[in-house]
Amino acid sequence: MAIQHKWIENFAHAFQASGVSAGQWVVVAAESESNPDLIALSELALQRIGARVTLVRVPSPAVDSVPIRSTGASTAFDPYPELMTALGDCSLLVDCSVEGLLHSRARQKFLAAGGRLLMISNEHPEILERCLPDVALRARVDYSLKRLEAASTMQVRSRAGTDLTVNIDGAPCRGGAGFLTGDEKVAYWPAGLCLCFPLANTVNGTVVLDVGDVNLTFKRYFESQVTLTIENDQVIEIAGEGLDARMLRSYYDAWNDPLATAISHVGWGLNPSATWEALNLYDKSQCNGTELRAVEGSFMISTGANEFAERFTNCHFDIPMRNCSVMIDDDPVLVDGRLQGRYN
Repeated sequence: MAIQHKWIENFAHAFQASGVSAGQWVVVAAESESNPDLIALSELALQRIGARVTLVRVPSPAVDSVPIRSTGASTAFDPYPELMTALGDCSLLVDCSVEGLLHSRARQKFLAAGGRLLMISNEHPEILERCLPDVALRARVDYSLKRLEAASTMQVRSRAGTDLTVNIDGAPCRGGAGFLTGDEKVAYWPAGLCLCFPLANTVNGTVVLDVGDVNLTFKRYFESQVTLTIENDQVIEIAGEGLDARMLRSYYDAWNDPLATAISHVGWGLNPSATWEALNLYDKSQCNGTELRAVEGSFMISTGANEFAERFTNCHFDIPMRNCSVMIDDDPVLVDGRLQGRYN
């Protein structure tokens, strides 16, 4: 598509919010199947700031027998540990890989070498424009993280029938506003999600995925109810007669991996600029769904890899849900999908 001047300005804003200034060495990391528009916008914006820009591109990896989407764990840079270590000296690594380096093994090498990483989700630039990094959002995220880190129990209920209990005592918590500050090492754009990674054997109950909730791996809204029964982190039953339940069951079955149906993370969205209906408005190739993970008032449950529970798998589902009520200890965070008190 034609590069728009406003998008260059948007990217420059995002990089400067993460501390990029003239003279710094900034690396754009890409693979052969990366979105060329995101690469070009990154390079042009960094040059506008006056940074010293290097583009590093590697071949995209061979595909698995099962299609993979929306994992945040690109394997493109895994064969290059020496490269990731060397790149640790740059001021910022701008991640334009297809799936992202957020949960990748390559990212671990890079961070161990002292690097800082900003992942740009594989989205249409218009989505990134609407969800620009925002200082005001940072205050919301920081408050939610503080409360989440201090809590011991999360309870999630909905009128559709969800009744989930999560022991979050000691669970690692993550969140962000789309930019890096201070000593932070990893951020992603779009952002605005506060979440935690429950430790082993801490998630139990029932989750009812209602009409209008989102399967971001398939990039589609649920059109029929699906009920997940969860025992000790594991989805032991996927009930429902509609197409949504059937496709979910068959995709999980194709992996033949019990870790694929284990809980990865849970959390809620805080970004008022994110739009629930956005998935309808872009082709699947133009939208990775990161925006919907952060919609204000949404609750998200995910299955797949959870390194803190020592579970690793390439199968990953992020499922944002509407109209949920969330309590941490005795503190209401969401009531029927609306943020409460200081969370708002």
